Amino acid sequence: MFGLLKKTAALVLALGASVVSAQNVQLQGAGATFPNPLYQKWVTEYQKAHPTVKIDYQSIGSGGGIKGITEKTVDFAGSDAPLSADELKALGGADNVVQIPSTAGGVVPAYNLKGINDLKFSGEILADIYLGKITKWSDAKIKALNSGVTLPDVVITPAWRTDGSGTNFVWTNYLATQSEDFKGAIGVGKSVKWPVGQGGKGNDGVAAIVQQSAGAIGYIEQSYADQNKIPYASVKNKAGKFVKASPKTVSVAGAGAVDKMTGNVIAADIWNQPGDEAYPVASFTYLIVYKDLNNVKSREQAGTLVDFLNWAIGAGQDFSESLDYAPLASGVRTKDVAALKAITYKGAAVPVAK
Repeated sequence: MFGLLKKTAALVLALGASVVSAQNVQLQGAGATFPNPLYQKWVTEYQKAHPTVKIDYQSIGSGGGIKGITEKTVDFAGSDAPLSADELKALGGADNVVQIPSTAGGVVPAYNLKGINDLKFSGEILADIYLGKITKWSDAKIKALNSGVTLPDVVITPAWRTDGSGTNFVWTNYLATQSEDFKGAIGVGKSVKWPVGQGGKGNDGVAAIVQQSAGAIGYIEQSYADQNKIPYASVKNKAGKFVKASPKTVSVAGAGAVDKMTGNVIAADIWNQPGDEAYPVASFTYLIVYKDLNNVKSREQAGTLVDFLNWAIGAGQDFSESLDYAPLASGVRTKDVAALKAITYKGAAVPVAK
């Protein structure tokens, strides 16, 4: 009789576990457009291995993602810009947040000039274009960097993001290192006031302006430009070399960033970095969650979210290069794992898979 009861209890426990594991878990994320192709790939691959999990990531821009996590309408957020002091305060302070780099990539100057597929820019020239100081492709400064290229006497239409975005943050911060005039007149941030050109929402909006307007130039994510076969230029880096964005050149830009990373709110600027092969308009992009996941509905949901994040910075990195993103260096991943271990649900630890 005792043996039968023991077997029955074991069966009940097993069935109970299977019922729990069979429950559908839904996670909602939103934010940065920059890593969206990679995030969608991660979602697809993770869901293949976890059929009861449904993850929805909406690429609505970094500003929208931070708004969502602040208002607790999403479970996790993506941002191309690290949280500002004001944003951290709105989230309850640095002790209330975990922010980790998820991948890295480049922002590129895409353009529309028929028959021209290989241009060079300096940061100073790009700043002057967006300040409205350089207005035509035939400008002597552009010609000086592109000997042998016949540049037309066509008006330049600068295209820019209308939404609050991390791409704006990266682009403006880089140009501010190249031009004091740009820094003073336009400044830096996820949203700035542009004096010239035409605005579009998201990568799609800026890319549409570039593709539809002869003579246009716009800043978009390298992966988006590659996937849509939009030409983009090389940019002169801190070492004086003209470098084109690629997973390799972005990775070089991120080298050495590990020493700058501390705590649970991890951030490091990697634009305008030294190194002959470093692409100068490079950046990490970040995933943001609450340190105590009080915005999710259950412990199972919290555990799934942490497992997904841990998978993304581990096995998920294998998908980066094929989509033109730079995989995280091992040192960065170590910092990420340590930050994820700090996550709790209602004060209790949430296990992180190794």
